[in-house]
Amino acid sequence: MKNNNPYQVAIVGGGPVGLFLGCCLQQAGISFIILEKRAKAVTHSRSIGIHPVSLERFEEVGLAAPFIKAGIKIKKGLAFAGADHVGTLSFDSCPPPYNFILSVPQFKTEQLLAAHLHEKNPDILRRNTTVTDFTETADNVILKVKRGNEQQTISARYMVGCDGKESTVRQMASIPFTLKNYDDTYMMGDFSDNTQWGSNAAIFLCKKGLIESFPLPEEKRRWVIKTPSYQADITRNDIEIAVEQRINHPLESAENYTLSSFGVQHGMAASMVKNRVALAGDAAHLVSPIGGQGMNLGWLDGYALARCFEDIFRFQESAEPLLQSYSKGQLKIAQKVTRRAELNMRLGRATSTILGKKLILNVMLIPPFSQLMARAFTMRGLKGYFF
Repeated sequence: MKNNNPYQVAIVGGGPVGLFLGCCLQQAGISFIILEKRAKAVTHSRSIGIHPVSLERFEEVGLAAPFIKAGIKIKKGLAFAGADHVGTLSFDSCPPPYNFILSVPQFKTEQLLAAHLHEKNPDILRRNTTVTDFTETADNVILKVKRGNEQQTISARYMVGCDGKESTVRQMASIPFTLKNYDDTYMMGDFSDNTQWGSNAAIFLCKKGLIESFPLPEEKRRWVIKTPSYQADITRNDIEIAVEQRINHPLESAENYTLSSFGVQHGMAASMVKNRVALAGDAAHLVSPIGGQGMNLGWLDGYALARCFEDIFRFQESAEPLLQSYSKGQLKIAQKVTRRAELNMRLGRATSTILGKKLILNVMLIPPFSQLMARAFTMRGLKGYFF
């Protein structure tokens, strides 16, 4: 069994949150390692929306420019009641230069983050590596890991679980986690774009439930459709029929690239810190993907936690109060994002009439409510410990 030299931080999970936390630690000059159980990077597209608050943090580590080059700037959201266009929500009133939501498929996001890390240190991301156990000493966390067939131990001053909603780190650390299942279910597909909406998003509040449509790079478009119940095995025909029936838009001529279905959960850890273990992203808080703020919330965690570690290691500040402030501040933000996501889901549920929803849309699109909605959709007004 091999015992590697100690790091200051061991990150468990090499998804978008773990990778971005690594980028922040790298810029701060903090030694770290990222341990990822997947042997290869994911190639399918999941989360796509990158919000202005995230782009501002990306800029600090030199990542904003490559992301903007790779993505589509969504500057407006078209609002519909059924197939009737009610109005447009513009993000022009939001603070420049990032007065838009950037659309980038998650596999591309992970590629860009990993490439940024690899350029500085090709060995910083260790794939095919599973954490099987850990113990804490007065000064370190000793991780037992399995890489391929080789057993290793890795020492670090702190360990951070960025390993998703089923977080092994959270479970091994015995941090309580409350999980709630919503009744809301959806199906999703990426198609070639045969609409006239260009770089605009489109939101449809229909009798049979929500339809969302977002532009993607390479002239593609994502469709998200509310379903009455969970459908495990969907086909492109299921999406075509729903879109045709609800908003009278044909997809038969469009090429289909991906299909998936999902339910919605809400989860919250009792704390994001326990001794020398911290959590970030879905390992700490799980929010509905409707509204697209979960991944960005994880990036805010990563940014704040990196600032904590910088103060601890560079300025020798006391660790416990800093980390507790991180936990309290980020959980407060997560609760606010959860409430926003729940509102989005309520608006998108099936109803016997759309007159009430049409009235709500009309109010939301009138100043000053439209400016407030633009701020909410772009995650403005979230106050954390380090931002």
